[in-house]
Order: sequence, then C-alpha cells, then structure tokens
Amino acid sequence: MARHLAHPGIDLVVWNRTRAKADAFAQATGARVASTPAEAARGRDVIVTCLPVSRDVHALLDGPDGMLETISAGAVLVDCTSGDGATSRTIATRLAAKQVGFLDAPVSGGVVGAENAALTIMVGGDETLLERVRPVLERFGKRIVHCGEIGAGNALKAVNNALLAMHIWGTAEGLVALEKAGVRADVALDVLNTSSGRSNASMNLFPERVLTRAFPRTFRLALLDKDVGIAASLARETQVVAPLLQLTSELFRQAHRELGEEADHVEAVQVVERLGGAVIGAESAPKSDATGVAT
Repeated sequence: MARHLAHPGIDLVVWNRTRAKADAFAQATGARVASTPAEAARGRDVIVTCLPVSRDVHALLDGPDGMLETISAGAVLVDCTSGDGATSRTIATRLAAKQVGFLDAPVSGGVVGAENAALTIMVGGDETLLERVRPVLERFGKRIVHCGEIGAGNALKAVNNALLAMHIWGTAEGLVALEKAGVRADVALDVLNTSSGRSNASMNLFPERVLTRAFPRTFRLALLDKDVGIAASLARETQVVAPLLQLTSELFRQAHRELGEEADHVEAVQVVERLGGAVIGAESAPKSDATGVAT
C-alpha cells in the first residue's frame, strides 16, 4: 500500500515499528523515514495507519513520541487497520479535540490486491473527509465505499472476515465428511464450484492451499480470530441473535490456541481434519515416485 503512495507527486514519510523495514522501503522508493510517530505526523495533510489491532493505533497518539504532539489541525488520519468500532470512535474523539479528522478504512483483497492497487476500502466517518482523501486512497484502492458513521467500516470488515471464516470451516467439515464417505476432495470441489455451495474458499483457497498442502502464510490465523471476535461482539452489542457468529468465534479461538500465533488462517482446516479423522485431498494430492518426480 505504501509503495503505491511513493509517487513523485506525493511527499511521503514512512514509519514502522521495525526501523529496518522502513529503511529498506525508503532505499527502494525514495521516501523519507521518520524515527517516531510524532515525526511522521508532523506537517502531514494525510496520515495513513495500518496495524494489527485498533489499540496499536491508539497507542501511537500518546507520549512524547506520539502523534498528538505534532499532528496539525485540519489533517486527516485514515486508519486502514481491521479494527474495532469502539476504539475507532475513541480515537476520533481525541483527534477532534485537536481539529483533526478521522476515518476508519479497513481494506480487503489480500496481498495480491495490495500489490495490484486493487483493494476494496470500507470507510466509516464523514463523507466530506472521504472526498478530501479519496485521491490518496485511490492510489492503492480500486473500490472505495462509504459505509456510514465512524466504526461502520470496521463493522463491515469484521463481518466480511467472519463469513470468510465460516466458509473455511464449513467447507473443511463437508470435505472431511466426503473423504470418509469415499468422495475425493478434488472431485467434490469440482462439483461444488459449479454449484450453489461454492465460495471464494472453495474456489480458490482449498484448491490452491489445502489440496496442495502448501498453506502459504499470507494472513495470520490470529488476525482472523480477532476479526471474527469483533463480528461476534458486534452482534451482542446490537442485540442480534447470532449463534453461528458466536460459534465461529469460538472455533477460531480454539484453532488459534492450537496452532499458534504464526499459523496462516487456512491452516485452521488442519484442526477440522484432526477432529474429523481424515485429511482433505490425501488421495488426490500429487504423489512422488522413487525419483521424486510428481506423478
């Protein structure tokens, strides 16, 4: 996302909690590196943050190195963190006291979407502020949607990711049952993906990651656990009876505990396989002959 902002017409300053990453980025793009959040915010018209959780963003505001020390009246903070609405509203209130605007603007589209500047951006906050910063967001986003008041973007992103989690877990359960019933996973997916049970998980994640047993680490299970938890909390706060959301939150919390902090979100399938007593694609995955050549 930052690389798409490294443009001759944009005066870009970057900061990262790991200084080496910021230095490497600056060397590759010509951006300037700030030593602290305060230095990064000084004199900026637009500040874009993207961190694992909302409390990380809130922590950037305070202390002698915090952004509140240097951020200018009239600036806008755009937070692309997949965060929670309550903390976003707290941040917005604190910034408003300094006449600084705030938008929650979580993104969807994964690594490929970020690399190709094709992210969907879900924006909560004042629509006039959105129009002011739209040229910045258009550098890395293809679809920019105003969702409502502050926290609305966070809410929609959480529900989106909760549905992703449901699709992963439900597809895994179905395929494990089919494996034990004698239906190969590749055959099952071929049918599902031309039928009404298809999803992004069945069409892309399972063929590319589960059948191949590759499980590349592109989005941490810990973060999906966090997002599903936000969606479940949203349902409780709005007094919506949502047993499937609550159950999905519990299941992904269990998978997170079992697989650890570094596991990819699709690796949750391995927990379903353990519970069900079968491996998805065990009979359909490529096998190696004695020479090690896939057959």
